[in-house]
Amino acid sequence: MIAVKNRADRVVLYDISWPQFENLLQDLGESRAARIAYDCGTLEIMTPLPEHEHYKEVIGDLVKDIADTLDLDYESYGSTTWKRESRMAGLEADNCFYFQNEAAIRGRLNLDLRQDPPPDLALEIDITSKSLNRFPIYARLGIPELWCYDSGELKIYLLENGEYVESETSLVFPSLPVRELPRLIEEHRNEGRRAIRKAVKDWVREL
Repeated sequence: MIAVKNRADRVVLYDISWPQFENLLQDLGESRAARIAYDCGTLEIMTPLPEHEHYKEVIGDLVKDIADTLDLDYESYGSTTWKRESRMAGLEADNCFYFQNEAAIRGRLNLDLRQDPPPDLALEIDITSKSLNRFPIYARLGIPELWCYDSGELKIYLLENGEYVESETSLVFPSLPVRELPRLIEEHRNEGRRAIRKAVKDWVREL
């Protein structure tokens, strides 16, 4: 096991077997602040910074607000650890949601990707600041849509033939130009969280 500490907020471990990965998850526990990503023997443990957590919470709330405004059923599983040993892949998104497959997992507290569908949408914040490329991990877990927020820009990626392709439209909210959300956030950020949420709900109703 080789550890490389790139910055104060992360550690990268190499040559980690799947049993070692599972043991590390147990050792780290459920209540930790750190997030993990595992890709074929490479493990990144990252402690989010305040700016990261701010945008994670804001955009996560807006996904729920949009769904409520559109009367769409959804479920949010936050930073759940998703993993598949057969794919040597595991990670914790900044947030994740079920929409298309919500009925299949409704009321469930224990999910297993060996038999249950993966989340329909995952959210990643500041993806360029992370040492380990998340895209191949998400692809092997089969998550069909990613929203990546970085430096004031929101990009949408859809899974096609095992790879992510950037898209102008979302599968979850096909009628909305969701890439405009960062603009709405910044226009109302100094007014507080409630002002942002109200502005986005009004935006959805107008569209």
